[in-house]
Amino acid sequence: MKLEQGNLCPLFKEPCKKMECAWFGNIRGVNPNTGEEVDDWNCTMVMLPMLLIENSQQSRQTGAAVESFRNEMVNSNAANIELLAHIAKAPLAIETKDI
Repeated sequence: MKLEQGNLCPLFKEPCKKMECAWFGNIRGVNPNTGEEVDDWNCTMVMLPMLLIENSQQSRQTGAAVESFRNEMVNSNAANIELLAHIAKAPLAIETKDI
């Protein structure tokens, strides 16, 4: 059994006015649930759950990228601290001459 969407506007509780409504628009992209291409004219209120899922996925990817960058910076800082500690312990190679 395939479910079909009704034609009732969630705001005005009357049949959808389609192109006369400011919230009726075209959404293009990839469905985050199925991975299939989307090129659909529909009420943006109906499309909102799909857009929120896509936004959540993008936020998770951004968080993962920031965490990866942070880990690289921690490793780099640790290497710099080790290098500076090694330099601080090295004997000075400056010769002093009596004037």
